[in-house]
Amino acid sequence: MMGSTLNWYLGRKFLTAIFGAFALCSVLIFMIDFVELLRQAGKYGSVPAWKLAWMTALRLPAYTEFLLAFAVQVGAISTLLFLSRKSELAVMRAGGMSAWQFLRPGIVLAFFLGIFATTLYNPIAAGARDHAEQMFAEAFGREANLLRSKSGESWLRQNGVDGQSVLTSAQASNQGLKLTIVTALLYDNDGQFIERIDAQTAELREGYWKLSDAWVAAPGREPTKHDTYLLSTYLTPERVQDALGTVISVSFWDLPGLIEVAEKADLSASKLHIQYESLLSRPLLCIAMVLLAATVSLRSFRSGGIQTMVITGMVGGLGFFLLAEVSRQIGVAGLVPPWAAVWLPILLVSLVSLTVLLHQEDG
Repeated sequence: MMGSTLNWYLGRKFLTAIFGAFALCSVLIFMIDFVELLRQAGKYGSVPAWKLAWMTALRLPAYTEFLLAFAVQVGAISTLLFLSRKSELAVMRAGGMSAWQFLRPGIVLAFFLGIFATTLYNPIAAGARDHAEQMFAEAFGREANLLRSKSGESWLRQNGVDGQSVLTSAQASNQGLKLTIVTALLYDNDGQFIERIDAQTAELREGYWKLSDAWVAAPGREPTKHDTYLLSTYLTPERVQDALGTVISVSFWDLPGLIEVAEKADLSASKLHIQYESLLSRPLLCIAMVLLAATVSLRSFRSGGIQTMVITGMVGGLGFFLLAEVSRQIGVAGLVPPWAAVWLPILLVSLVSLTVLLHQEDG
């Protein structure tokens, strides 16, 4: 009974500290994003402050879900330092508890926080961001989630009277309403490939894309040239939805289906794979942050050097996040498999942290 009570006590301490760090970061992000929306309102049109605040609140979950690992690290460091300063860790050690025993509640909590963030918080964040983008478009008279108007491949999935299709282009302009160097792959309602269309440009009209200087190729037929070719779509100039351009608005549960569509269309799905693996690895990432925090937080206050150890831990955490981002970009570029780009940095920091803890505790 005493062991169970102690585990609950430690779990509450970890949860309180993690939630506090997460809430503080969320407030800062809310203020920064709210100021940015105020700037947008001053530039593109007057919007009530309450509406801007609501849009900011809807966008906040999508921004803050990436802070969970950082919040877990900061919360774990804070909890262990608090317990050490109050000599509670010393009492636990005197009672025969090892570091692994009083770290167990934090590790278990981090694991379940990771599962919660992946399976529940991420879908909520994706849905809220999607609603916020719709409000942004209505408020400012322009789309916030169009095909990106910059160099580099832009692509989207759509549906229409002729069936489903996937469009990819070298460049999007006019807020995504005009595409350049376009390839469209058309499928019927059963997902069977019908034809491929290569066009110089595509302009979105009411109920269709107008493709100019288009070549149409279908299985068993010779390619034919068309000065103008119409591709049906349910999209409208007022509401273009970028289905695959940004992964932040895609729910964890929707990612496998989008990956399947992208691969069926023979398009690069590396970003989607990376996002999916990142969400799958989040529980292990949270555990790794607890282990990393423990390597710099278990020293007694009487031995001194606490500030140096904490700074070392924070720098190590930032270094890990930098390494993880570099690895992620390598995975997006297709140089390594997505699973390796995401999981290997997490496994590396976990093994290094375990090695340091074993050396500290067992010599």
